[in-house]
Amino acid sequence: MNSGEQSGIPSSESDGEKFGIPPLDSESVIRQRPGRVNRVLPSQEEFIQGILSGDRVMLARAITLVESSRADHKELAEKIIDACLPHSGKSVRIGITGIPGVGKSTFIESFGMYAISQGKKLAVLTIDPSSQISGGSILGDKTRMSELSRNESAFIRPSPSGESLGGVARKTRETIYLCEAAGFDTIFVETVGVGQSETAVHSMVDLFLLLLIAGAGDELQGIKRGIMEMADLLAVTKADGDNKIKAEMTRTETQSAIHFFPTNESGWIPKVLVCSSFSREGIPEIWNQILEYEKTLKLNGYFEVRRTNQAKYWLEETVSQHLMEDFKVQMKDLYKDMKEKVSRHQMSSFQAAEKLIVEYRKRIQE
Repeated sequence: MNSGEQSGIPSSESDGEKFGIPPLDSESVIRQRPGRVNRVLPSQEEFIQGILSGDRVMLARAITLVESSRADHKELAEKIIDACLPHSGKSVRIGITGIPGVGKSTFIESFGMYAISQGKKLAVLTIDPSSQISGGSILGDKTRMSELSRNESAFIRPSPSGESLGGVARKTRETIYLCEAAGFDTIFVETVGVGQSETAVHSMVDLFLLLLIAGAGDELQGIKRGIMEMADLLAVTKADGDNKIKAEMTRTETQSAIHFFPTNESGWIPKVLVCSSFSREGIPEIWNQILEYEKTLKLNGYFEVRRTNQAKYWLEETVSQHLMEDFKVQMKDLYKDMKEKVSRHQMSSFQAAEKLIVEYRKRIQE
């Protein structure tokens, strides 16, 4: 008996196949970085069946495909998303934003656990373009949301690192489809509150929830009027103990300010509520307000109008992103040269752009 047989290790490729190990040249093996164990990639059908049956491991692996930059992974991810699309769309998508210190993680855990207590299955996603530099806040958030992360009815997924805002946003939207197909009927999309990410979140959710700090002025809140106008619901957090009075004052002041904002296309007038994530006081009221919002917009038809407009928006965004990616590849050297000339004030931005576009059109026609 050879050493391989004595140790129980297959001594040949044919022996390996008996153990369920594919040949080394099998296309079902994912090529990974040196030093890492190769993993067998499930088939397209296995991915689809796993997701539709609510297999969380298969869902996580499918999301990893969506986040991958490999061409074969992208192709497989697109096929999986296409198959899952008819099974998506049945959730309520809630965007949650607020400046650091507002208590987003604590609120999401408290609010998420309440949603689960109402019989909901919850997926928590995040849009954090800063993760390409810092690793992203969701890593800490997942640790702080310990109760939620252990719950079988919850699924928490950080945004992919090393991505631009556009890339993170597009992949988050695709992840929403997969989570919905896996049976999650409530989706939280968190933003770190860095400016542009709020707009990205707003373009993929049904309701946009803005968290405010009790007793803080507009300067401290760091909230632009545009973000306030995007909000469908506002909640003043940390309404605990002596802070309750400040929270109520902030609620009253904010509700008064909202009346000066332009009327929402949906006809919905945003309300401002107060809550405590620790005592969970006010959490049921926020949930009920979301249910009322959903009911109202579905009755007047705007719920579907909003989703249709979002789908059109992301079609344009995706086309723009792909064209820009191709443009940068095709025009790499000239693009670099034009940027240098613009930065040195040797050429205007408009002139440089025109030159690049003319040359790009020539190259793609060749």
